[in-house]
Amino acid sequence: MCGRFVSTRSPQDLANVFDVPRWDPDRALEPSWNVAPTDDVWSVLERVERETGEITRQLRPLRWGLVPSWAKSLKTGAKMINARVETVAEKPAYRRAFAKRRCLLPADGFYEWQTVAATETAKAHKQPYFISPEDSQVMALAGLYEFWRDPAVEDGAPGAWWATCTIITTEATDAAGRVHPRMPLAIAPADWSAWLDPAHDDAGELRALLTAPAAGHLDARAVSTAVNDVRNNGPHLLAEPADGTGNA
Repeated sequence: MCGRFVSTRSPQDLANVFDVPRWDPDRALEPSWNVAPTDDVWSVLERVERETGEITRQLRPLRWGLVPSWAKSLKTGAKMINARVETVAEKPAYRRAFAKRRCLLPADGFYEWQTVAATETAKAHKQPYFISPEDSQVMALAGLYEFWRDPAVEDGAPGAWWATCTIITTEATDAAGRVHPRMPLAIAPADWSAWLDPAHDDAGELRALLTAPAAGHLDARAVSTAVNDVRNNGPHLLAEPADGTGNA
């Protein structure tokens, strides 16, 4: 699964990388070294403009944890932070979004954990690893998004509509596979346009874009256990553990 990741690039940098023509500076997010479920995260998506009918690429925040349109509560999203690539096109919670509402979720990298057995001098614990592209380029994680109407809120009032998302995961490979059996899927730059296009609805062709996570060029290294607490944030989370644990 993918339950925590890092996203520190500025919206202007992301707009340049993903060829986004404009973004709303009033909706900017702070850099985060510990993005957690239910946080707002940056997304890149394409929508049809109502006035012109044209498709435009947008950079906008989404709440991490997909809430299907038929869900009764926003809390549903906390259980739907990931969608398995093997079933995403068929599962009722994801299939409509897979057909029409796909997005990219920019990330510097993501965290996974290994259980470290107890020793005579230390208790068992979860050791976090930071997994990121070897070339330090941005990861474009494959995602889906949905809009959910809160029936308890009046039309036009804040909180009446929520835009939420999920990250598609697959079997882990290379460095990531030595840490955890699952990992988020990254879309290659050459396939960004095909993945985002809301008019592209060929399930077979879309699935073909989800076969090579990050092209296999990933680095995994042990980092501070401070990341285990979602309340902690900052670049110090990427520091090596105090005991000097080496790479995975």
